[in-house]
Amino acid sequence: GSLSSGLLEFVRSGTGGMVKRLHMGRASEGAVLAASLAKEGFTGPVTVLEGEFGFLNVYCRDADITELTRELGTNFDTLNICLKRFSAHITAHTPIQAVLDLKAEHSFAGDDVAALTVQGSEKMLTHHNIPEPKDVMLGQYSTPFCVALAVHRDPLDPRSFSEENLNDEAIRGLCRKVKVELRDDAAGETTPWASVVKITLNDGRELEKRADSFMGMPSDPVSRDDMKDKFTRLTSDMGADWQGRVWDGLSDLENLDNVNALGLS
Repeated sequence: GSLSSGLLEFVRSGTGGMVKRLHMGRASEGAVLAASLAKEGFTGPVTVLEGEFGFLNVYCRDADITELTRELGTNFDTLNICLKRFSAHITAHTPIQAVLDLKAEHSFAGDDVAALTVQGSEKMLTHHNIPEPKDVMLGQYSTPFCVALAVHRDPLDPRSFSEENLNDEAIRGLCRKVKVELRDDAAGETTPWASVVKITLNDGRELEKRADSFMGMPSDPVSRDDMKDKFTRLTSDMGADWQGRVWDGLSDLENLDNVNALGLS
């Protein structure tokens, strides 16, 4: 309980987006530390979750404690994890995919776009409608920036999310034009990731694409080749020998006795 939490203030302040990089790793580090301490006999309060000053009362006072053990041992949420192909917040994946589909179908360039609207979830509207991201991390968190970048660059390339592109006049100009709206059927949220992208071109054409899912969701898993492609792009500075050795090790991770065998250093 003492190792949990992360704050979203960087979204409201518009600065310090780098802290988002810390959240998931910090949680994983805390889990490993807690398990290691417990193994050595380190103890904590047995009421850490439900106690008066426990996790639930501090962070979620209307919590239903029975949810903590619902389907325990039978339903494994790790099977529902999404894997990201784009180096952007998961909320931006469906609008990015819709943009890529429209580009493939209608063959237009970034300078051809007169207007662009994204209709998505309430969370997209309240957390990710950032028209003027101040750093790369906030750019990755910004739906307008992500779709503007997808129009002008290759969002599959992690190097596209760079300081250079953050300050690119064409990308920033389109980013400011992007309107983020609530999707018509968002209230039901039967498909919470769904987005509708509407693009008006300078020649008068009006294009529209809806994306209910993206490759990387459990219903549309990323292929092994796509995973290797992402790994190779992200580790391009490490050299082919290192990439081959580590990829082979990661592919056989369940059979390793110690992660040091990966030879990451």
